[in-house]
Amino acid sequence: MYRTHTCGELRIEDKGRQVTLAGWVQKARKLGGMTFIDLRDRYGITQLVVEADAPAALVDTATSLGREYVIQASGEVVERSAKNAKMPTGDIEIRLTDITVLNKSAVPPFTIEEESDGGEDLRMKYRYLDLRRPPLQRALNLRHKVAHEVRNYLDAKGFMEIETPYLIKSTPEGARDFVVPSRMNPGQFYALPQSPQTFKQLLMVAGYDRYFQIVRCFRDEDLRADRQPEFTQIDCEMSFVEQEDVLGTFEGMMRQLFKNVLGVDIPNPLPRMSWYDAMDQYGSDKPDVRFGMTIHEITPLVKGRGFAVLDDAAYVGAICVPGAAEYTRKQVDELTEWVKRPQVGAKGLIYIRVNADGSFKSSIDKFYGADDLRAIADAAGAQPGDLILVLCGARRKTQTMLGVLRLEMGSRLGLRNPQEFAPLWIVDFPLLEWDEETQRFYAMHHPFTAPKPEHEQWFYSNAKEDLERVCANAYDFVLNGSELGGGSIRIHNADMQKRMFEVLGIGPEEAEYKFGFIINAFQFGAPPHGGLAFGFDRVCALMGGQDTIRDYIAFPKNNQGRDVMIDSPSEIDASQLEELQIKLDVKSE
Repeated sequence: MYRTHTCGELRIEDKGRQVTLAGWVQKARKLGGMTFIDLRDRYGITQLVVEADAPAALVDTATSLGREYVIQASGEVVERSAKNAKMPTGDIEIRLTDITVLNKSAVPPFTIEEESDGGEDLRMKYRYLDLRRPPLQRALNLRHKVAHEVRNYLDAKGFMEIETPYLIKSTPEGARDFVVPSRMNPGQFYALPQSPQTFKQLLMVAGYDRYFQIVRCFRDEDLRADRQPEFTQIDCEMSFVEQEDVLGTFEGMMRQLFKNVLGVDIPNPLPRMSWYDAMDQYGSDKPDVRFGMTIHEITPLVKGRGFAVLDDAAYVGAICVPGAAEYTRKQVDELTEWVKRPQVGAKGLIYIRVNADGSFKSSIDKFYGADDLRAIADAAGAQPGDLILVLCGARRKTQTMLGVLRLEMGSRLGLRNPQEFAPLWIVDFPLLEWDEETQRFYAMHHPFTAPKPEHEQWFYSNAKEDLERVCANAYDFVLNGSELGGGSIRIHNADMQKRMFEVLGIGPEEAEYKFGFIINAFQFGAPPHGGLAFGFDRVCALMGGQDTIRDYIAFPKNNQGRDVMIDSPSEIDASQLEELQIKLDVKSE
């Protein structure tokens, strides 16, 4: 064996033991005649010491060590004279009697420590070195623990883990598919699954009433902090259940995850909020409820004062930023430019400052007197010392902009503590979204989501206003402004599924071509069923107090969808293209 213990294992109780460790040299330093070596593995760091009177060969080996050398070191556990309370092993060190260099290392391109001096691109190129750093080790360890807890919980609840195919049929609805050419079927392509949606429903038809898998999914979409082209879901489905059964089961799973992995208790039961309330109050269907600053409609209070911007607006909304009346004009101007960015999309920003003495200073003083501004302040719940920010326009668009502004102000004021967890369910989503450009409905979730039973009469109506009233039997698990999971009670009746395709403008031939297999399956005794999928990478990142999922994936892609470590995607040989009977028509820039 190369080692008797890991580098994070030994304690003062081990004093006097003869041990052998193996790992990477974090750093080596000479103090007087002694040489100190910090030896690291994924379990921790242990200090090694070579005494001044040690054999010359041992001293020479110790002083020749470079960063990231792989060594085996043997000696006696002794008590440190200068203890380090910040290290779990800080009470002891190993007085060495032998060092074996197992492998030398080139000088690494960045420091492999808690805080590295390497930029993100450089660390991505040498990801295998970055993975040696403690923050990434902690992240992947948390990922492992979460996966372990998920499997333990679902197994105890009678769920069976079943794998579904990675090479499937392309059914482009929403995000773009990644496609894979078939050598054995020239001119035809597989798609990589965006989720196992249809397969898990087929497993319900097959009688496997409690299914799950921790599964890879693929979407060819623009990337951001919480998106990767390949990602992982905790995918689940249950038969003979209603919404309450699903929510209860997976509240329990999340409660166990937070308790057993982080030692954190989350509310029991979790709060629930309708999609309509979330949009009205938070401007988002994934509201961050760790702080207030909710949206207030003030449309009736601002009409008829001769200010055309507000007089002509369909909707006027406001948020009250506590304690921000001290914002200078320069800061307000900067905030105005911030909301004009394409990511927000506002044309301007109105402010009302509530001074400490209760008076007002506003960008609309010319049109609104003190009584008008006081009415707005009362509606927004403002107190002396607060700042009211106002946007206007189309209702949902304006609420969304206010929601983005609310999150920005929450971040600026330090109200979004990553160590505070505020989960809730969002329910009662609209089933359908109308697109003015294409003049057709789209499924807000996916075309297999059932309408709420009490709305079925509207679902079978041909009136646009009736269809817009239909709520989906759907639910999202939201945490700290992120959607961690979502699902629904599914359509299990062939006639209702055909009706859904009809509403979505998918004709019988197209429906048969894309989804004939599941429509046919529903004719053979499909049980009522429902489920949901959690974004496993997002769950890990949020539990780790991070916004980005990249550190919780061993080998992620960058923002251009590239793996810069292995230089992928890349061209393939002409012989491979010929074998696939594919001819490229790529225009050079």
